Amino acid sequence: MRLLFFGSGAFGLPTLQSLCDRHEVVQVISQPDKPAGRKRALTPTPIAQWALEQGYAVPRAENVNTPEFVEQIKAYNADASIVIAFGQKLGPELIDAMGKLAVNLHASLLPKYRGAAPINWAMIDNEPVTGNSVIALAQKMDAGVVYATNQTPIDPNETAGELHDRLSKLGPGVINQVLQQLAEDTLTPMTQDESLASKARKFTKADGTVSFDQPAAMVRARIHGLTPWPGCRVRWIKADGQDKGLLTLKRVADESIQQPLYPGVIDGQLRVTCADDGVVKLSEIQAPGGKAMSAEDFARGQGLEQGDRFESL
Repeated sequence: MRLLFFGSGAFGLPTLQSLCDRHEVVQVISQPDKPAGRKRALTPTPIAQWALEQGYAVPRAENVNTPEFVEQIKAYNADASIVIAFGQKLGPELIDAMGKLAVNLHASLLPKYRGAAPINWAMIDNEPVTGNSVIALAQKMDAGVVYATNQTPIDPNETAGELHDRLSKLGPGVINQVLQQLAEDTLTPMTQDESLASKARKFTKADGTVSFDQPAAMVRARIHGLTPWPGCRVRWIKADGQDKGLLTLKRVADESIQQPLYPGVIDGQLRVTCADDGVVKLSEIQAPGGKAMSAEDFARGQGLEQGDRFESL
């Protein structure tokens, strides 16, 4: 099958690699190079970098909806197009030029978590399961008919970054399922129930903190849902009131115990009190400019101890 692939983020890499093994991917389209690193050197997207290494020309347009670009896409005469974490809204004229089927792989069980950060919000909301949805491209965000889904449980100990990687590896199976059904003319689109739709807005740096004045399970879910970006930062206050600056909490475990301390206070076992009869056990911490380390190593080296507290930003 002749395919076009539109993508930018690393989430689409496993699917692109699988499609290249199984089909004729006639072109890969990505976003323009962007400054990265301390030297702000122009750097291709993860999709563009991989495709360039495979010998693709990789068109990278600031606006893929121009008449000139639409004609370029039409000339490929593709059977279908796959869009994953591309980064631009595709207009109806372009979609019409993308073949018999143009679909998007979205990292949630739609209609839940439409938007830019579905993995993070599913985790922050402490959902037990999530998954991928293959949907038709539509002008309303993530609202197209659903062709297929797959599911996976959310591990309470994993971070959003780890869940991102697991879901990306589940992408090839569900995309190839849809392409097989297209070839067999057995596609069965399912309309999304708008009454169940929820939004997964993009994060800003200001979102990167947590309040301990809530149940321990929700504190754990938020910390993991914010990792690796924007990160979960808190202010470290010593028992004597000294402000030790910011720390990033990267991994914790929630426990249910009787705790007489106020929310945010650290006990002798490196557990932080939450609003209910619960705590989160600190597992991994990072200081500004430093490397992530175990909570025990950090406590020994930096003097984190019983009676200290964490405050939300």
